Amino acid sequence: MKANQIATGILVDEKEVIAVELTNTQGTYVKLFNYGTIINKFIVKNAKGEAQDIVLGFEDFEGYISEDYLKNYSYLGAIVGRYANRIKNGEFEVDGVTYQVPQNNGDDCLHGGISGFDKKVWDIIELTDGSNPSVTFHYYSEDGEEGFPGDLAVQLRFTLTENNELILTYQADTDEATPINLTHHSYFNLSPNVGDIKSHYHQMNASNWLEQDENYVVTGKLIPVEGSHHDFRKGKTFAEGWDAENGYDQSYVLDKTYGDLTLASKTSNPESGLTLSVYSTEPVAHLYTAKHLKVIGGKNGKAYGEFDAFCVETQHAPNSINIDEFPSTVLEPEEIYHQTTIYKVEAK
Repeated sequence: MKANQIATGILVDEKEVIAVELTNTQGTYVKLFNYGTIINKFIVKNAKGEAQDIVLGFEDFEGYISEDYLKNYSYLGAIVGRYANRIKNGEFEVDGVTYQVPQNNGDDCLHGGISGFDKKVWDIIELTDGSNPSVTFHYYSEDGEEGFPGDLAVQLRFTLTENNELILTYQADTDEATPINLTHHSYFNLSPNVGDIKSHYHQMNASNWLEQDENYVVTGKLIPVEGSHHDFRKGKTFAEGWDAENGYDQSYVLDKTYGDLTLASKTSNPESGLTLSVYSTEPVAHLYTAKHLKVIGGKNGKAYGEFDAFCVETQHAPNSINIDEFPSTVLEPEEIYHQTTIYKVEAK
């Protein structure tokens, strides 16, 4: 029922980092930072009535800009933009003009480049109390930032409902045609002791996944999940038949009508009795089980390693700016970009 902001006294690029707290009457508490719109804490009551934080992160903001963390940077809880996931060779064409963006992941561009939206201090333009407390962040990305064309104005509103839904509502407009593919990169763990996520039970409404090259760049080919370890349609634990060395780091095409707000995935943990349902208007969900996660000094001093979390990154298909057959990720000046993703938590 409350929305509150707290100054940290920390400056990044001469702008102050602010913490925002959202609470409801169910005992749910969400803490965010205007730096990268990071979801720092997402505390809910589990089936035993115990307060439990379901996202990985640091106790204090300083952890997110520490030298150790930036060496093995994981985008913990942050927005990703202008372009989520990978762009092949960091290159694309818009209106006959070829653009080169940073090749910060081998030969490819990852998550918007070297200094994407995850490393920016956003403005807080609205804070509302009431039955659905919310905060709205705004960032203005200038033409040429990280090599992308056009001035892009982005808003992201977080709303916490009485039904324990955290609703992310994105909106953007541009003065020049530009690629845009936004997502949020929270690392979830529903276990009371933040153990590995192998026994988490996962269900995803996707009949196809997207082929990737050797550097995880989507090629454009759809592969049926039928008969493979990628089939989550009826639900199973993450570790059931998976690639035990690599886990999951693939994009899944959701079975849905394009643009409709529908259930993308549902994940539960038997120890806590918690279930996280993800709803989205986006056509694709990228599932990542944190193979490359390496964080020291997390919450309560815990170190986070491989398979200690899962991410469900709702978005358009990675590299779709270079694949004509996929839904377009080019935003035109006369258009408004809209996206909604909901994280709903239930305890049973």
